[in-house]
Amino acid sequence: MLLGIDVGGTHTDAVAISLEKGTRILAACKVRTRHDDLLTSVTEALETILAQVDAGAVTRLNLSTTLSTNAIVQGRTEDVGVIVSAGPGIDPHNFMPCRDFHVIDGSIDHRGNEVRALAPRQLSDAVDACRANGVRVYAAVSKFSTRNPRHENAIRRAVLQCREEEDCEYADFVTSGHQLGGALNFPRRVATAYFNCAVWRLYNQFATAVERALADMGLGHVKVNMLKADGGTMPLPRSRRMPVQSIFSGPAASVMGIIALTDIFHDSVILDIGGTTTDIAIFADGAPLIEREGIAIGSHPTLVPALKVLSIGIGGDSAISVSRSSSTVRVGPNRLGPSVCLGGQHPTLTDALNRIGACDVGDTQASLAALEALAVAHGLTADTLAREAVDYASQTIHNATRDLVDEINSKPVYTIHELLDEKRVVPKKVYLMGGPAKAMRMELFKRFQLATEVPDNYDVANAIGAALTRTTWELELFADTQRHVLFIPSLSYRENIHTSYTQRDGEKDAVNQLSMQLDSMGVFLQPEDAQITHSSSFNMVEDMAQVGRNIRVKCRVRPGVVATLEGR
Repeated sequence: MLLGIDVGGTHTDAVAISLEKGTRILAACKVRTRHDDLLTSVTEALETILAQVDAGAVTRLNLSTTLSTNAIVQGRTEDVGVIVSAGPGIDPHNFMPCRDFHVIDGSIDHRGNEVRALAPRQLSDAVDACRANGVRVYAAVSKFSTRNPRHENAIRRAVLQCREEEDCEYADFVTSGHQLGGALNFPRRVATAYFNCAVWRLYNQFATAVERALADMGLGHVKVNMLKADGGTMPLPRSRRMPVQSIFSGPAASVMGIIALTDIFHDSVILDIGGTTTDIAIFADGAPLIEREGIAIGSHPTLVPALKVLSIGIGGDSAISVSRSSSTVRVGPNRLGPSVCLGGQHPTLTDALNRIGACDVGDTQASLAALEALAVAHGLTADTLAREAVDYASQTIHNATRDLVDEINSKPVYTIHELLDEKRVVPKKVYLMGGPAKAMRMELFKRFQLATEVPDNYDVANAIGAALTRTTWELELFADTQRHVLFIPSLSYRENIHTSYTQRDGEKDAVNQLSMQLDSMGVFLQPEDAQITHSSSFNMVEDMAQVGRNIRVKCRVRPGVVATLEGR
């Protein structure tokens, strides 16, 4: 039995799914998300589910949490000491992410050769300055560290070296840039390392609390995975060192949920209408799109792989407001608590849907009374207010979707499977999920004028997606036959190779190393799940003669679900 929990902006959803004699939902529930205490939301959902199933049959829990995302949005991150060595080129200060940012002289070239050693005095001064400000977590990033991590390793040692000294305030955690992947993008690497450190302590406190809670419930034997932004999962122990991967995992759960619930073959729009936001995803030829370079967190592009999802502030609990000057009715982006029909104080989109008869949620009379009061205050009728609120919400979702499709069609289209060369996305169908999905179906059908489907179990689709998502991982292998060096940055793995090493050798080694890495996590890799996404070999020539080859191979387990629900 698999458990899936998705901690959303309004509700925490949970499901228990049996894989015996087909894939079936055995239990499902929704509880209110307590943003000041996410662990309580998780444990409440777990207790509700476990009251309905045999806890001893549970083998895996996949969890999607808003913890890291909320910490960044709300400014509850920890101070980070970012120490970089860049060498010649763009000034690193142009993309400094925090106050304790220090640039150290020293450089490594694109081949991995040290051109200039790190300046030891500058490094020492930088570490001292960070410690004086109370910094306990550090990011060590150097340009071209994916070819040679020597400078990052030196920075790491400098930060940690006083562990042996009495009464020394040493670092608690260090992120080394080369372990974030093999892509050569220094600004993105700096931002990713920074955010990984910024949420590290908060995330690890939560992870420890989850493990203790499971043990208290008799689920200490259960393997726990965290959902990632790319639509895959990672084992909880591994996620402790890479919490940045859990950012924006909620929208990824939406995408994986619709994959588990339906068969999608054409260009399609996926709308997950929650309590706080609507997540919009686009499928091309039946496959979800990806952010090829990595997702942006605020104004900082990162190396975090992610499914391409747009979130807008329209949800069932989005507050209705009326402009005093023009009497224009708006919905969202603010959420001022639950809908009035569910005990809240301010009318919302759900209350408006109750008023027009699209749904029958909670205390419908409370919805009517609250809308009457707000309408009278602005010289409107309650019916007009409700209709204009629903129209505003559906039009906003439609406009955002159209803009997203236009953006996608302005550049090459990358799905989780491949590059679709010269592909133009033209949606043929709309799929809805989330609590208000049924209530909004006809409203959105009128806007899109496309077939609009609400699948079974639409209200807990995110939890289903979380439960059934498989573990993903990727790595990049670099081989330089002239220097006789093979290096896998994310694993900090290096070995000597012969001059005769070939591109084919690199592909075999990449798959083997990926399989071994997953095996160490307790994940068995099916051969067909390993995918070579990039493979290249360039001859290196000096004095008109070939002196070696530069080989690069990127290998991954692509996102997907371990099974799909019966009868979908």
